[in-house]
Amino acid sequence: MARSPRNPESARATKPLLAVLKGERRDPPPLWLMRQAGRYLPEYRQLRSHKGSFLDLVYDSDAAAEVTLQPLERFGFDAAILFSDILIVPFAIGQNLSFVAGEGPRLTPPLGSAGLDALTPALTRLEPVYETVRKVKARLSPSAALIGFAGAPWTVATYMIAGQGSRDQVETRRLAYSDTERFAAIVDRIEDVTFGYLSGQVEAGAEVIQLFDSWAGSLAPAQFERWVIAPTARLVGRLKAAHPGVPVIGFPKGAGGKVRAYADETGVDCVGVDETVDPLWANSELPAGFPVQGNLDPLALIAGGEQVRDAVRRIVDAFRDRPHIFNLGHGILPDTPIENVEQLVALVKGKE
Repeated sequence: MARSPRNPESARATKPLLAVLKGERRDPPPLWLMRQAGRYLPEYRQLRSHKGSFLDLVYDSDAAAEVTLQPLERFGFDAAILFSDILIVPFAIGQNLSFVAGEGPRLTPPLGSAGLDALTPALTRLEPVYETVRKVKARLSPSAALIGFAGAPWTVATYMIAGQGSRDQVETRRLAYSDTERFAAIVDRIEDVTFGYLSGQVEAGAEVIQLFDSWAGSLAPAQFERWVIAPTARLVGRLKAAHPGVPVIGFPKGAGGKVRAYADETGVDCVGVDETVDPLWANSELPAGFPVQGNLDPLALIAGGEQVRDAVRRIVDAFRDRPHIFNLGHGILPDTPIENVEQLVALVKGKE
């Protein structure tokens, strides 16, 4: 079903990203990048060297606010995204969280071998994140939107069960088939804590929510319906009931041909598509007027030059007749040259 802009006059008067999420086409499209606050920035690396571990940085609200704002100060993006991590939710549910240099996050005890009753909830672990949101909102440019986020239930569950990231999520997929009741209980707990967490971010000043489902592409179609679409729809429904008017972007990485069902059934206001999705196909498949976000390959950004120029033109042309937020198809990579990001901004904003 086609979406028409809701109160277009009001939308034109607001922040570009929010206007697009209300259903308005903006030219040039608003621009932000997933993982824009992070390791590719020299100012981030300098701050990180003084603060120690990644988790220490996340939990220092002054430092986390500074990191959140750094890319806007350098590039003038249209949105800031909270500097945090999707594993703050398992940490609040009661798992121990650490980041091992060169190896990534670790959660203990892993729920593949332990039960939920072994965890002691620690919801106070969410409070410093809300303080970061408040500090960012107080300093944010009037033209930029503030995006809060969380991991979607399926993706968070994969980390909680394995205790770390995995290539194909076999342990979690096996549990979802073999002990559906137990797996559903884990997903339910994640949903409940995530709803409270995102509500707290909105109350602290977040204007948009993004749900990252980074491992959505590992599921068979029926499992995708059950563990990606259904939990996301419940969570989005609760958020919209509690915070009407706060838009939700869903990013089901790897969903491929299931993107249309995700857009139709979850209730999100905008769908993010990853770099493997042909933008021409996505434009033809998604409902007319439905906002879309994406989807430059992060490696094209590293290449720069004609490679990124051609890719940007193809994406912008494909989505020229619908509300579009320009973004990467996944997070920016640490070895991305600063000058290539500057080129991207110039290309998207029509200055090159």
